[in-house]
Amino acid sequence: MDITVQELHEKLQSGEKFVFIDVREPWEYQEFNLGAQLIPVGDLMNRSWELKEHLDDEIVLHCRSGARSGMAQALLQAQGFSNVRNLIGGVIAWKEAFGNTKP
Repeated sequence: MDITVQELHEKLQSGEKFVFIDVREPWEYQEFNLGAQLIPVGDLMNRSWELKEHLDDEIVLHCRSGARSGMAQALLQAQGFSNVRNLIGGVIAWKEAFGNTKP
């Protein structure tokens, strides 16, 4: 299941509880981030144990465009995570909708 930037913005504004993960590289995170936990997609398989307590919780993944987070979504789903959402369009879509404004 995917999520739009508008839906994510509403979740962040309302303080809704969910696991929020940025799967980009550290340099991308340093340039601009939405406040998510950084776990680069290349590290996700080796670090998925960090998320095991969230098997049934909502997890929202994002990257620059939605491609890497889509791969990360498939990886987590294959490991039994049941509610993983991919941010459609990633940071690019966020900046188109909200500029450089962070949540």
